[in-house]
Amino acid sequence: MATDQATTPPAPEIQSHDLSQVILLHPPPVFNYFKDLFSKKFHLLKAWESPLPLHEFLTNHAHSTQAMLCSGTGPPISADVMRLLPSLRLVVTTSAGLNHIDLTECRNRGISIANAGEVFSEDVADLAVGLLIDVFRKVSASDRYVRHGLWATKGDYPLGSKLGGKRIGIVGLGSIGFQVAKRLEAFGCNISYNSRKRKDFVSYPFYTNVRELAANSDVLIICCGLTEQTRHMINREVLLALGKEGVIVNIGRGAIIHEKELVQCLVQGEIGGAGLDVFENEPDVPKELFELDNVVLAPHMAVFTTESFKDLCDLMIGNLEAFFSKKPLLSLVMNE
Repeated sequence: MATDQATTPPAPEIQSHDLSQVILLHPPPVFNYFKDLFSKKFHLLKAWESPLPLHEFLTNHAHSTQAMLCSGTGPPISADVMRLLPSLRLVVTTSAGLNHIDLTECRNRGISIANAGEVFSEDVADLAVGLLIDVFRKVSASDRYVRHGLWATKGDYPLGSKLGGKRIGIVGLGSIGFQVAKRLEAFGCNISYNSRKRKDFVSYPFYTNVRELAANSDVLIICCGLTEQTRHMINREVLLALGKEGVIVNIGRGAIIHEKELVQCLVQGEIGGAGLDVFENEPDVPKELFELDNVVLAPHMAVFTTESFKDLCDLMIGNLEAFFSKKPLLSLVMNE
């Protein structure tokens, strides 16, 4: 005889309006891969999907939005944007750098900032070393040589240069810079650095002046953030100090190097080569660089690994959940 069995009613589906609101001006790159993870946790207010002009969109959400998610590739989080969002209390950025956020306005308005922390450090350091090896050993250039059939017609490719024993000058010995230093030490390189202040946890020679660091280095690797103080810090004077055999690698921000002066030095043979993942006016890259076999170019991809993006997604969601639960942020940069 059949018996009635108690059935558990399905859990009610959570509606988007029941979720905490997070506003976005532009889709961060991580959304291309893990957008659904954010959509399940938060009610995402996407400015780019609205038919309204941005100022009207922000005004409509002025008093209901406390948290914003942004990235270094989108519109800047300016004072004008924050003035239209008087309830904003948190900006979470998917980048390690903060040059796209008006930090002074955040301080004045009591807005906290959380960033990517050290999520990207290892992958960015890997690419920095990869770019350097590519320049010295001519990996990309010799790949083109083979693909164009020149090995068979012109013979062996010209000699490259050994990485071991090179003097490496690191500009910015933060989390990324330190990971770069550890990797290059394993290759037998000699490390020196310039940073805002001397680091007590390392014994590398410290230079207060970046030109002096360049003059005593075979390679300059840019790992610092972009600020008003570091904008165009690497100029013609620094590049000439690096010398005709010197190589520069930039995995920081494009505008840290004076790009026009860098191009001029490379075209005129005043430095030995460059490995560049970042540029001053992305995605526009100076066309003069396309013809140079001693220059390796990458499309700002140092952080683009599946592992980094998944870790980033977890950290961003963790920061937002902590904020809405009134718990400490996981990667706080600046407190209200």
